[in-house]
Amino acid sequence: MARKKKKKRSRKISNLTESILNILRTNRNRAYNYRQIASQLGVNDPSSRNQIIKTLQRLKEKGDLIENERGKYQYNSTTTYYSGLVNMNSNKTAYIYIEDLDEEVFIASNNLNKALDRDEVEVYVFKRRKRGRLEGEVTNIIKRSRFEFVGVIHLNKNFAFVVSDSSKMYVDVFVPKNKTKRAEDGDKVVVQIEEWPEKADSPIGKVIEVLGKPGEHNTEMHAILADYGLPHEFPKEVENYANKLDTSITQDEIKKRRDFRDVLTFTIDPKDAKDFDDALSFQVLDNGNYEIGIHIADVTHYLQEGTILDDEAFERGTSVYLVDRVVPMLPEILSNQACSLRPNEEKYTFSAVFEMNNKAEVKSQWFGRTVIYSDARFAYEEAQDIIESKSSTITEKNSLTGKTYKTTQELTDAILKFDDLAKIMRKKRMQAGAISFDKAEVKFHLDEHNEPTGVYFKITSDANHLIEEFMLLANKKVAEFVGKKQPSRTFVYRIHDEPDDQKLADLQNLVSRFGYKVNFQSHESITKSLNKLLKDVVGKKEQHLVDTLAIRTMSKAEYSVHNIGHYGLAFPYYSHFTSPIRRYPDVMVHRLLQHYLDGGKSLNEELFEERCNHSSKMEYLATKAERDSIKYMQVKFMQDHKDQEFKGVISGVTDWGIYVEIISNGCEGMVRIRDIKDDYYTFDQQHYALVGENSKNMYQLGEEVIVKVKKADLVQKHLDFLLLGKSNDS
Repeated sequence: MARKKKKKRSRKISNLTESILNILRTNRNRAYNYRQIASQLGVNDPSSRNQIIKTLQRLKEKGDLIENERGKYQYNSTTTYYSGLVNMNSNKTAYIYIEDLDEEVFIASNNLNKALDRDEVEVYVFKRRKRGRLEGEVTNIIKRSRFEFVGVIHLNKNFAFVVSDSSKMYVDVFVPKNKTKRAEDGDKVVVQIEEWPEKADSPIGKVIEVLGKPGEHNTEMHAILADYGLPHEFPKEVENYANKLDTSITQDEIKKRRDFRDVLTFTIDPKDAKDFDDALSFQVLDNGNYEIGIHIADVTHYLQEGTILDDEAFERGTSVYLVDRVVPMLPEILSNQACSLRPNEEKYTFSAVFEMNNKAEVKSQWFGRTVIYSDARFAYEEAQDIIESKSSTITEKNSLTGKTYKTTQELTDAILKFDDLAKIMRKKRMQAGAISFDKAEVKFHLDEHNEPTGVYFKITSDANHLIEEFMLLANKKVAEFVGKKQPSRTFVYRIHDEPDDQKLADLQNLVSRFGYKVNFQSHESITKSLNKLLKDVVGKKEQHLVDTLAIRTMSKAEYSVHNIGHYGLAFPYYSHFTSPIRRYPDVMVHRLLQHYLDGGKSLNEELFEERCNHSSKMEYLATKAERDSIKYMQVKFMQDHKDQEFKGVISGVTDWGIYVEIISNGCEGMVRIRDIKDDYYTFDQQHYALVGENSKNMYQLGEEVIVKVKKADLVQKHLDFLLLGKSNDS
């Protein structure tokens, strides 16, 4: 008797739906039939093929797939693929804000697919939500944000690897032995990624600069610059080009300009300034009004378009002000010499000249190229002394330059009149809805080795406001002159959007912990409330914290050819005209203004918008570097005060600990939750507090505590504090 053939049991393919979707998502520009998918999955039996056909049909009915032609399927990517910037967390996960969804999408570490922090990527957003949030997977890297990273090199026998300083860089960079640039084991270096093979866990790179030993002052300062892709010196060819420029003042050139050399002119700047790019001139007119000249260094006279000098200035975008040094946008021959409006020297300038009355009303205006002679150079402190004494108590010689003033009384009268007019203009701005951010800046006393010997807060004085108001006037009037006359003409504006509603709500929640209220019902109430808040906290323990929180609610100011006005200043038209030595947008403004004064037609809008975007980006990076240098110096200062107790304010509360800002010096550090030993503490998000499980003791935002330095990490620029208890004053 013949044996019955045993029926073949059908095999169910596990995760078939997800496997098919992965194949089609990865190759979404191609259409596949069931045979091609079976081949990709490595199956060829009839049962498996039948499962594939049924699954393809079901996914088509759901809308996940499109049947382009009979039996051929393609992934439907119309609603599930988006683009955005990667925002890495320190735990190797990320968030990507998707503008079209107005939501952040969580990216697990296994779904990053080699994306790094700030990369522009394409992301597939899963249709399901997990734990109430959208999740996604990076499917394509559109544009890397950077290829160079700062870190410490570790040498092995046949290769090396660089561990990045940044907690957001989640992989080491593999470096072949012949590409270490003779770095020694443990050196801090700049490494450049050259490739990242598909199956490699780490990218492959080469060392392009050896910075020095970690923890050394110059090493860390250069590392801060390198971390943001900012240079610390000029290429030799740029220096050579600048040094060969003719910087003499010639009679031929003077004849082409309006001559202000006989008009009383002076500068007011920080005591340690070297580049003076703005000066004020003053004279009383026959009708009793005042001619006010705002004279700005004529950088574009020397900085010609199309030269390597101009290319370098554009790439830098801005000068960078670290705690102990300035990294200038222009070589020293220009920034500190030819363009700097130094006392007792003739200089070429680009000027905004106004006729003003005693009510600070502008009766007429003029813009154009000029030549000046600065009679005196004041530090802010000297100008403030004159304003406060209201008399000619200044010495016959400038204490900084040793030069004799034109006449002591004449300079005193001019400064006092400038102060009167500035106060009127400031009052008008505040009434029009401007917001007064006089944030106390953290400054350092440094010794001859740039070691911090003290920390203090820089307070804004009337002399600072004097200069600020007249610079704002020039910037506003230049923008109005171009923008109001012919709005269609391409121009570079400094724009500032309205604050985000959610950030304002968060600010209200935070400052209420200190007993303050803010009214956000209308534009008028927002500005009034913010100004009152900023005024009320002056001199209080929480001033630095509240100032910082209020500034964070604001949109970032940026450069654009598309004018939307400046919210913070309450100006419909605003630009940057007054600092071309240190800001490239001001250089563009000078060129555009002169072009239009000469009767030129509107220039390429798209080109200037690209330049604006680059300038905004470089300004952002410079600001980040400046903040990092402050953090570094704060950590360095606190290293020498480990045995000292400090009173601080709780400035942030998280589920891993509390941040504390020391009241006397603004240094901020963290008390980790594991280091609070008197109880088991958990994070109460609703009350911005850590709460003890047994004692119910609370450490809340805004509360005063006593702390001591536990660890000062110069490399990571981070302070760890030990919590000694609550302040008796709290």
